[in-house]
Amino acid sequence: ASGLRIWTVNHPSIPVVSLILLVRRGAAFDPPGLEGLAALTIDMLDEGSGSRSAIEMHEALARLGGQLDVDIGSDAALMTVTALSRFTGPALDLLADMVVRPSLTEADVMRVRQLRLHRLTQLRDLPGAVADRAFIRLLYGAHPYGHMPLGNEPSLVAITPDDVRRFHAAAIRPSEATLVVVGDCDHEATIRLAESAFDEWSGTAAGHVEALALPHAARLNVVPRPGAPQSELRIGHVGVARTTPDYHALVAANMVLGGQFVSRINLNLREDKGFTYGARTSFDFRRLPGPFSLQVSVQTTATGPAIAESLAELAAIRDIRPVTPEELSLGIAALTRGYARGFETAEQVARGVTQLALYDLPDDYFARFVPELERVTVDDVTAAARRHLNPDRLTTLVVGDLDATAADLGRLNLGEPVVLSAGGF
Repeated sequence: ASGLRIWTVNHPSIPVVSLILLVRRGAAFDPPGLEGLAALTIDMLDEGSGSRSAIEMHEALARLGGQLDVDIGSDAALMTVTALSRFTGPALDLLADMVVRPSLTEADVMRVRQLRLHRLTQLRDLPGAVADRAFIRLLYGAHPYGHMPLGNEPSLVAITPDDVRRFHAAAIRPSEATLVVVGDCDHEATIRLAESAFDEWSGTAAGHVEALALPHAARLNVVPRPGAPQSELRIGHVGVARTTPDYHALVAANMVLGGQFVSRINLNLREDKGFTYGARTSFDFRRLPGPFSLQVSVQTTATGPAIAESLAELAAIRDIRPVTPEELSLGIAALTRGYARGFETAEQVARGVTQLALYDLPDDYFARFVPELERVTVDDVTAAARRHLNPDRLTTLVVGDLDATAADLGRLNLGEPVVLSAGGF
C-alpha cells in the first residue's frame, strides 16, 4: 500500500536469503553545496535505530548469522542484508528499522562526518583518486553527476545533522524503493513479512536529476604533482544512458577497445610500448548519460606518447581500423562464456535483479543478454562507435609532473593545458 515494490526470486539450493532494498536516490540527489549528503545519510542508517544503539544493531544482526552491506552510486542507494532463510522475518525487521527509523543523532552524524573528512584527506595522496574526482568534474561541471558520492571538504563541513534528517525524510521513501528478496523464500509469505516490517514507512520521494547541460571542458588539463614518477591519465567524454538501443554493441566494442587484457589499448600501451602495467576503457551506464573513459597510469617519460597512442586508438576503432570479426568473436566470448558465474549465489542474483529495478529493464533481460550479444555484428559495433565515440569531444586529464611532461604535451596539438588544483575536487 505504501508504494514499495517487492520482488522475489526463489533460489532454494541453500537455506540463505539475501534482502536488498534499492532506493532510487543516490549522490546525484545531493543538494548544491551539500555534496556527499546522500552518502553520509546512507552511512548513518546502521548507526542505531529506535531503541537500539549501533552496537546493539550489529549484535542483533550477528544473532541472525547475517551480514550488512551498504552501497551508494550516483543514481541509487542499496542496503543489503544476508541471513539464514529461517530468519527472514527478523532480518526484514532489522532492515526496516535501519531504513525507516534511524536514530541520526547529532553525535553520530558529527563522528561519521569527521571520518569521511579524514578519508578525503587520504585521497589527496592517491593520484588515481585525484584523477577520478577531477575528471568527473571536468565532464559534468556543476551537474549532479559532477561529483563523487563522498563529496568534497567544503560541502562535508557544511553538512549538519538537520541536513541529514531532512534528506532522509525527503528522499528515503517507499515510492522510489524496491525490496528484492532472493533465496529460500515464498513470494506471498515474503509480502506479508515485508508489509509487517515496513508498516510505518510512507511518503513520496522528493527531487529529480536535471537534464544534462554539459560544460565545455578544455581538451587538455593537468593536476600538477611535481616529481611524480608516474602520470595518471583519464581520457573521455560523456557517453550514453543505460537505456541506449546501442547497449549491447557498445559493450562488445568496449571489450575490443579496452575491456580485457587482449584489448587494443592494453596490447598497445602495455605489451607493445611498455608504458604501463595495464590500461582499460569503460562505459559507465547510468539513468542519464554516464561517462566513457580511458584509464591508465604510465611512466612520466611516456605521458605524451601514451596520450597520442590512446587518442589514435579511440579514433581508429570508428574509422580507419574498425573491429574485425576475429576481435568481435573474442570479445563476445569473454563476455558470455563466464556469464553464468555472475548468478551463482542468492546475493549475486539479487544484485542482478536490482539492475532491472534501477534501469526499468524487462523481466527477461538476463535471459536475453547472451543471445542479443551474440547477434551483434561488426557493422553494429562500428556504427555504435561512430555514434558514441567522438574524438572532437574528448577531454584529457593528466595528474603528474607538469614540468617533466610539458614539452611532450605541447606536441599533442590539444592546446595549452589548463592547470587545475587537486584541492578543488
